[in-house]
Amino acid sequence: MLKSRRSSLDPFFEEYALDAVLITDIRNIRYLCGFSGSEGALLVSRSAVWFLCDSRYTAQARAEVQGADVRECTLRLETLYALAVENGFKRIGFEASHTSVTAFRKLAGVFSGIELVELGSVLDNVRLCKDASEIELLSSVAFLASKSLEAVLGLVKPGVLESEIALELEFEMRRRGADGRAFDFIVASGVRGAMPHGRASDKAIQSGELVTIDFGALKDAYHSDETVTIACGEPGPREREIHAIVKAAHDLAIEQVRPGLGCRELDAVARDYIGERGYGEYFGHGLGHGVGLEIHEMPTLSPRSDAILKEGMVITIEPGIYIPGFGGVRIEDTLVVTADGYRVLTCADKQLLIL
Repeated sequence: MLKSRRSSLDPFFEEYALDAVLITDIRNIRYLCGFSGSEGALLVSRSAVWFLCDSRYTAQARAEVQGADVRECTLRLETLYALAVENGFKRIGFEASHTSVTAFRKLAGVFSGIELVELGSVLDNVRLCKDASEIELLSSVAFLASKSLEAVLGLVKPGVLESEIALELEFEMRRRGADGRAFDFIVASGVRGAMPHGRASDKAIQSGELVTIDFGALKDAYHSDETVTIACGEPGPREREIHAIVKAAHDLAIEQVRPGLGCRELDAVARDYIGERGYGEYFGHGLGHGVGLEIHEMPTLSPRSDAILKEGMVITIEPGIYIPGFGGVRIEDTLVVTADGYRVLTCADKQLLIL
């Protein structure tokens, strides 16, 4: 197990009076011990760590898992229970937010005499602030994705399908070394730009339309996230207006990023600017979110967020305006919070590009 990451679990032993913590979410497993497979379980006590998997992953686990005793097993819950009894564990914390009702019933049915303590989503918070190796990975995948977009922008022409742009962008990312796409790309042109999650369709792009492209690459389990809104041909005055407003809101919010700032307050910087210009009702989602081993992680940047920015957090800034029956604009960058401010990881041009 990565020692510094393992120590992030220490507060839970004290706060919840635990003898051990059971980790089954594959992203948390990867973060804590380096295993890149799709299934397994990690049992962590104050003094020992066990990784359990079936025969499909034994060789992989022995090559990848750091700082844990790798055990191959057929009956995982029964093996975990035997380890718990052998070591005298009475209270074991588990990831309640990643455990279905059915899985919990099975767990409780096997772990007779052991108290199972719900930890909710608090375990995910150990991934809130990225370490240097994670920031390097996130920076690398963000650069790869940005450059991939730049390579395919010339394909945006009247008559080209949104889906064709998305497909070529994914191919370009893979040619540059990505393991895949971070999510289903959004390519929304014209009136479809009013849909914040308008996945690429078979609509043909028309001259004069704005085209919003929300994209990201996946490499070594880490994600990138970035959005540009460009124009296919000369845009109209209202299209120019809303793009300029969103770009200014985006820039103002980024300039305020620093440790200690509340995510709610940062959201308000962009939201108030858009509202003061008469488009507040058309910005319905939060300003941004964390990015890492998941495309959407904590913290959330929204009017309801109680989170505070900390050094090492990697977040998106993505204000937008979405007008039903007309279209929309979103502009997004991913950045890391530094000791004295921020560093932007994504690098595609956010000015209004007219193709």
